[in-house]
Amino acid sequence: MHEQDEVLDSPTGWVATHVRRYVASEGSKGHIWYGKPTLLLTTRGRSSGALRRTGLIYGEDQGNYVVVGSNGGSDHHPHWYLNLLAEPRVRVQVAADTFEAVAREAEEGERDRLWEAMTVIFPQYKSYRKKTDRKIPVIVLEPQEPAQD
Repeated sequence: MHEQDEVLDSPTGWVATHVRRYVASEGSKGHIWYGKPTLLLTTRGRSSGALRRTGLIYGEDQGNYVVVGSNGGSDHHPHWYLNLLAEPRVRVQVAADTFEAVAREAEEGERDRLWEAMTVIFPQYKSYRKKTDRKIPVIVLEPQEPAQD
């Protein structure tokens, strides 16, 4: 991802407002959203190639960040999840810290543990799971070291 690429924020109004506030304040307004920690995730559109940014509740695990593709319990995966399946290299902002990461689905051995940890942070995930038959993805974002020139 290149810094000069234009980034398109979520088309969902309240999410776009949250993201703009987060970016403008370098995370001081928006990192904590209704008591929950949030990060900004930028993916590359799988069809358009455009950079797409959204805000997500996150957890931390062994130096990585964990997000959930709940899409509010919809029967469809969120677009950001489909994008990272096509291109797992993403950009993440946590508060004022911005970094590159590689996204992967939690492996079976860790998925249950991470799901439980995320439902402690955001209990609504449990009700979202009851609303859909799809397996809600648990995604691990692994920060990458900056490339040395």
